Amino acid sequence: MGDQQSPEEKFKLITRNLQEVLGEERLKEILKERELKVYWGTATTGKPHVAYFVPMSKIADFLKAGCEVTILFADLHAYLDNMKAPWELLELRVQYYEQVIKAMLESIGVPLDKLKFVKGTDYQLSREYTLDVYRLSSMVTEHDAKKAGAEVVKQVEHPLLSGLLYPGLQALDEEYLKVDAQFGGVDQRKIFTLAEKYLPSLGYTKRIHMMNPMVPGLTGGKMSSSEEESKIDLLDKNQEVKKKLKKAFCEPGNVENNGVLSFVKHVLFPLHSEFIIKRDPKWGGDKVYTDYEEVERDFAAEQIHPGDLKASVELALNKLLDPIRKKFETPELKKLTASAYPEPSKNKGGAKGNPKQTADEEEVIPSRLDIRVEKIDMRGIESQAMLLCASIEEEPRKVEPLDPPEGSAPGDRVYVEGYESGKPDDELKPKKKVFEKLQVDLKISDEFVAQWKEQNLMTKLGQITCKTLKGGNIC
Repeated sequence: MGDQQSPEEKFKLITRNLQEVLGEERLKEILKERELKVYWGTATTGKPHVAYFVPMSKIADFLKAGCEVTILFADLHAYLDNMKAPWELLELRVQYYEQVIKAMLESIGVPLDKLKFVKGTDYQLSREYTLDVYRLSSMVTEHDAKKAGAEVVKQVEHPLLSGLLYPGLQALDEEYLKVDAQFGGVDQRKIFTLAEKYLPSLGYTKRIHMMNPMVPGLTGGKMSSSEEESKIDLLDKNQEVKKKLKKAFCEPGNVENNGVLSFVKHVLFPLHSEFIIKRDPKWGGDKVYTDYEEVERDFAAEQIHPGDLKASVELALNKLLDPIRKKFETPELKKLTASAYPEPSKNKGGAKGNPKQTADEEEVIPSRLDIRVEKIDMRGIESQAMLLCASIEEEPRKVEPLDPPEGSAPGDRVYVEGYESGKPDDELKPKKKVFEKLQVDLKISDEFVAQWKEQNLMTKLGQITCKTLKGGNIC
């Protein structure tokens, strides 16, 4: 198909729905001469979820435009990012990612024979690559490395050297994969600009960078593997999809931070060029949309009910998920899934009369709390803040709300560093006094950071802070 298109048509297809392109002129020049070589990489950490259909849809666009596409399974990156993937699970995670992403691509009709799949450790442990890591490390400051990875690498108060290496390795991948362009989310922009700055210093060509917008999750914030309620897993059953969509943030008339609408825009329209709202005949019956902007206008005008939108997305999404779920019903892939993502170990002793109770259910740990960013109105000024407050016991008593990082949205989960992956209790029973026991160690540090036992309270965007109450208690 790419051979039948003009360079202008290819450019339009390659860049549609992107938030930003760095190097547009260079992209146009290459398309006049030959096909574009582009790569997309994914660190093999948590299970891929439905938001992965967004880059998959763009990969479909790249192939339709005749691009040569490489998919990188970045296993070494997964380990360097605060060991999100333990070393002993790296190979299993890569196998899982390869199987599930190939199943996704097949589900949306992308021919796998036109793709090249590469594993990071196939070349990142070579002598040449290692020497380039050292060369790059002699040029990049700690400040620049930390800044580059701020929105991608897990941020902690005392970062490991591994996390500081991560952005540089991603920059070097562009040279070692021999591509013209790298594609990723806009959250990787700082890594892309670091690559543009430093690759020429090593004698390598500056690459083109193409960025997708960040698609909101079901709770309104970023869809995240570590936040169960924000995402739909690719292997979730139909009833689980229905349940999660039913709870999704989808306020009537509100098109901001609406993950359901964003899925229509960035996945369903690029794949099918249309979207059907399914509804009862008494409300006008089904309506076919061939333009996303019309869907958004009708939703903003409340001519599309959130319930109808969710039900229609549920139907379309299940059609995409069905072949993936079917593929993973085989004994081999069930075993792979269980091995790559083992269940948390059980408390063998358990509580008396309940041997199945897990250690987390008995142990009073921060991951048992479900704390969220909420929208508040103070003296008529709407802002994002925490339901938690800091206080100092003095006369008069001082109280102020905690502040989430800039860019936070209602529904973003708050967790304690090191306890981000646990499942919150469905209900905090008063007799158990879980919050009361944890509250004893909730304090504001001398640096005005909210902490539990000197471990920071975080969202995916960074630390929770307090403006003035140093040393205060959190309540």
